[in-house]
Amino acid sequence: MNSSLEAYEAARREAGSPPGLRPFGPLLIAEGLTADFADRDRPLRALEQVSFSVPAQEFVCIVGPSGCGKSTLLRILGGLLRPSAGRVIFEGQELREPHRDIGFVFQRVNLMPWRTVLANVTLPLELDGVSQAQARDRARRLLELVGLVGFEHNLPRDLSGGMAQRVALARALAHDPQVLLLDEPFAALDALSRERMGAELLRIHQAQRKTAVMVTHSIPEAILLADRVLVLSSRPGRLRLELPISLPRPRELEVTHTPEFGALAAAVRGAIEVDSV
Repeated sequence: MNSSLEAYEAARREAGSPPGLRPFGPLLIAEGLTADFADRDRPLRALEQVSFSVPAQEFVCIVGPSGCGKSTLLRILGGLLRPSAGRVIFEGQELREPHRDIGFVFQRVNLMPWRTVLANVTLPLELDGVSQAQARDRARRLLELVGLVGFEHNLPRDLSGGMAQRVALARALAHDPQVLLLDEPFAALDALSRERMGAELLRIHQAQRKTAVMVTHSIPEAILLADRVLVLSSRPGRLRLELPISLPRPRELEVTHTPEFGALAAAVRGAIEVDSV
């Protein structure tokens, strides 16, 4: 059986895709990902043979029981961890390290406390050698996108948790990455703030159409945001369910009260709870 990369190359040749154009086929491919870690005297397997692909502009959410390897999987997809077996293919090439076209939003915002909101967003651009004027212009446009106009000169200590996460999101978008990876970005927020941030992320995704992969513990959040939900089993995490979310876009929070939404949530919950029976 051909690997995903071989299939990608065959499809590209058949399509006659000239060099320099966006690659044919999925933008991001996880192929047989397995992750082992040392746990005292014995290895601990976090993931086992996880495979899926993500087309351009798709929003994928990953859910599963606690400790099933969701965050480990996301870090492998971002090149921050090397798998024990398997590989990640990004734009037709095997990913072996972090890539500037893959942005990452972590659970903790990790903003520089001595830098203003604007300066936090410009930081990755400054490190890339972008001129100060260009960096500030792009940062201001991103702060407008995430709804933080008027807070450019505030320090992180002056922000609510939701506002700080918006700054982190703007910073991750500074390089205009092709793929955005989000690791439980709203975990530290209260329920109301989390719901509002979900609505904001819907709006931003609609505006930017970024390819996104997000880890979340919230089933309703996953269904609201995603084009497809991946459910991992308990450790070692295996891909138990791939569920397309056929709800029309653009979506509003009101869709969570529909029978269609409830049926999708029940399917995801059933796939997770099968391990607890």
